[in-house]
Amino acid sequence: MLTSADVVGAEDTRNTSHLLNHYGISAKRLIALHQHNERGAAEKIITLLQQGLSIALVTDAGTPAISDPGAVLVEAVRAANFRVIPIPGASAVVAAISASGLVSPHFLFYGFLPNKPTARRTALQVLIDHPYTLAFYEAPHRILESVADLQTVFGDEREIVLAREVTKLFESIHRCRLGDAMDWLKSDPNNQRGEFVLLVSAAQAKPEGLSSEVEKTLSTLLEDLALKQAVQLAVKITGANKNELYQRALDLKQEK
Repeated sequence: MLTSADVVGAEDTRNTSHLLNHYGISAKRLIALHQHNERGAAEKIITLLQQGLSIALVTDAGTPAISDPGAVLVEAVRAANFRVIPIPGASAVVAAISASGLVSPHFLFYGFLPNKPTARRTALQVLIDHPYTLAFYEAPHRILESVADLQTVFGDEREIVLAREVTKLFESIHRCRLGDAMDWLKSDPNNQRGEFVLLVSAAQAKPEGLSSEVEKTLSTLLEDLALKQAVQLAVKITGANKNELYQRALDLKQEK
């Protein structure tokens, strides 16, 4: 596709020039398209499409429009009724999940967490009970503070996969308890370098337990009846599970 494209939109034209030269692709017109100029560059690209030219979009690492420039351009191009054709390539988050060994069938790709600690912890609190793998991107200069916040919010026992420089030369993938992650990061300065995918294991499903209404009924019956009778009557009144009611009745008796 790069060979046949008339123009290449590039996150960094210098890096893309190296890529084109490496594969012996003849000189192309390069247009810089990054997070600071994407709307303006999108207007230029739509003008070129209207002239009948074909445009390719590349980013320095990862996939365009996934925590990288490109989403604004794609939105504009589609709104102008031009076709957008995705070309499968390296995706750090998918590669990391495939090599993580985390068995949850679902994952939530969050992308980059907020930069500021208070906002970051607030965002994590919202995710604490989600029953699927959580996937984050993180930069090397924030890796220590972000992992520290993950540990503070999620606790020591959930597992984390620290996937560094995925699909690139110095790739490493390390899995451990959140409580051990900081020690691993600090054990070698190289462990803190590069772009990270952080995967946190899914929250364990919590037992549903008894509703407050069922609890109240059981407690009231226990005040006047023997435990077995109270449970039998509570089952008839509420339709709740007999074993759950019996166990809860035992707990209430012990609490008293």
